[in-house]
Amino acid sequence: MDTILIWIVLSTLLVCLLSLVGIIALLLKSKILNKILLVLVGFSAGALMGGAFLHLLPESLEETKTITVSLFLLVGFSSFFLIERFLHWHHCHKGKCEVHTFTYMNLFGDGVHNFIDGVIIATSFITNIHLGIVTTIAIIAHEVPQEIGDFGVLIYGGFTKAKALFFNFLSALTAMVGALFGYFLSNAVQSIVPSILPFAAGGFIYIAASDLIPELHKEPDLKKSILSFGFFAVGILLMFAIKLVFEN
Repeated sequence: MDTILIWIVLSTLLVCLLSLVGIIALLLKSKILNKILLVLVGFSAGALMGGAFLHLLPESLEETKTITVSLFLLVGFSSFFLIERFLHWHHCHKGKCEVHTFTYMNLFGDGVHNFIDGVIIATSFITNIHLGIVTTIAIIAHEVPQEIGDFGVLIYGGFTKAKALFFNFLSALTAMVGALFGYFLSNAVQSIVPSILPFAAGGFIYIAASDLIPELHKEPDLKKSILSFGFFAVGILLMFAIKLVFEN
């Protein structure tokens, strides 16, 4: 097997395994987990907004015209809106949903994001191994907090711990699909990535603004609301810190 391909597969597999960070939550008692769920939702919303505005959009603007990025952002936002309407119609009956539709939205959005991560890992290793290693470290730093938040969102939305862990891992495996796609179709990928990035950003913004943040508004207790907003800000600041560290 090609040495570059081995590097790509092993690095992407490591990123995929980060989704199993939710195992920590399996060890927590349900009472404790329920107390921190809203905090995790706030953190995830902040991480999604930070990922969209501080990572995906700036990167796409480096190689693509502003109007093109804006259009794909709107397409992504609108697509997630239509997908959620379909999921709500399909899974909810008589106004009741056993599982909130934003859980499926989060899985889909995370899947698209992971696919992009896989493509980026592949293209960076193809450029040179050193760049591939640095890129993988940057993605790991970004994924750890996001995967923790994603797991909390799935639990909050009605998934069992085991189901949340399983589906979060399945969503993470799209990174491997993206990595193999990026390796075997490296020339074609270069022209696709600038379009995928703003599309994913639009999805992130939709999930955070339309689904997760409204859930935070449902908390009547002022102290808990302030705490959840604090972790929303932490999610954004962490994405900003990652950007500063790995761009300098």
